[in-house]
Formats: sequence, structure tokens, C-alpha cells
Amino acid sequence: MDRMIFLSMSGAKASMQRQDALANNLANVSTPGFRAEMEAFRAVPVQGSGASTRVYTLETTTGYDMSPGAITATGRNLDVAVSGNSWLTVQALDGTEAYTRGGALDVSSDGTLTTRSGLPVLGDGGPLQVPPNTAVSIGADGTVSAKGTDGKTTAIGKLKLVTPEVPLLRGEDGLFRAADGNGLSADPNARVQDGALEGSNVSAVGSMVAMISAARQFEAQMKMIQTADANEKSATQLLTAT
Repeated sequence: MDRMIFLSMSGAKASMQRQDALANNLANVSTPGFRAEMEAFRAVPVQGSGASTRVYTLETTTGYDMSPGAITATGRNLDVAVSGNSWLTVQALDGTEAYTRGGALDVSSDGTLTTRSGLPVLGDGGPLQVPPNTAVSIGADGTVSAKGTDGKTTAIGKLKLVTPEVPLLRGEDGLFRAADGNGLSADPNARVQDGALEGSNVSAVGSMVAMISAARQFEAQMKMIQTADANEKSATQLLTAT
């Protein structure tokens, strides 16, 4: 009886975790450059005498869907869509180097080139600074230029674009980092498309269907727990009567 309850509880917990990931994906269906999160679980036997038949689910390394999102032309000079498997480099809130595909950039009040969420965008030499009263343009190779009121255009730096050889790891802040925690080298062959944004690769319809499936799986597991509890009560009454 305890095996039935334990297995059902473990399955219900896994269904809840899957629902959390799917809900987060659905909430970011319109977030530029968002990569859909994927949940994976494996069965692990319970260690100990008399427990060889018990197993529980354990979440494995969380991955993400690496397929690109749709490219949409915006015509905005600070919007860039990174080509291929390359990534933009930003400075995270904890000061570490991190990577993102969200190419909606802005210029802060102090002239720093930032992401829409306010994170500094890094170039080969650190955060990029835009001179005041200039119009910014970004070339296909990531070169950032500023055009002054006198009509003169000056290169102020180059976006640090990286192309990882192995999949990156998603952090709790939604940014991606190298598996070893170190910064990656800039890729001189990486390219961007200016005046465009890459959309999220989340399928709204697919996520909704998966959420319905996960909800039904959770309900089935809870019914199994209730059935096990009812069976145990009935067995207790029979033993008491005898």
C-alpha cells in the first residue's frame, strides 16, 4: 500500500514541476530571444534494506530548446537579431559575464549601451559607452558606431558575440552562462541583423496542450493516492472487525 502512495506522490510532484516550467514558457511567449525550458526526469531506486522495489523521480539537468525564434523586422537602429548559434554578451547583476539572445537594446542616461532590462552590453573591452547627442548604428559584424550632429561617424566599439561549442546553462536570472563558469572568447565570424529582433521559440499552442496533459496526469496521480487511502481504511476496518 505504501508503495502505491509513494509512487503516486512522486509522480504528482513531477507533474507539478513540469507545470511550472510550461507556465514559465507560456509567460515568455512574447519575450525576444527567449529559449523554451525543458524538464527531464529519471527514476532512481530508493536505497536501503527492504526498499529495493521503491523508486522516486529526480529532476535531471534542465535543458532548453535551441531552435531559433522567428525574425521580425522592427526598423529600430538599436534592435539586433543574432545569427546562427551566437549570443550577445552582457554583464549580469552579480557582475559575471552572461549571454542572451534578446537583442532589444537601449542607451541609459549615462550613455551605457544596455539591454531592455538595464544590463550593460559588453564589447571586447567591457561595457560600451555611447557619446551624448549621437545616433547609434550597429553593423553586421557587431561594430557599434555613433553619428554626431556634425555628420561624422565614429566607431565606439564592437559587440562581444560568442558562439559556444557546447550548450550553455540557464541561470535563475534567465541568463545563460558557460558550464565551467568562465567567460567565452569572442567569435569574429559571428553576425547580427540590425533593425530586427528574434522572437521567442515557445509555441503557445504546444505549451497549452502540454499544460492540459500535465494537469490530467496530476489529477490521475491524486486519484491513485485517494484510492490507496480508501483501501487502507477498508483494510483497517476489516482487521478491527475480526
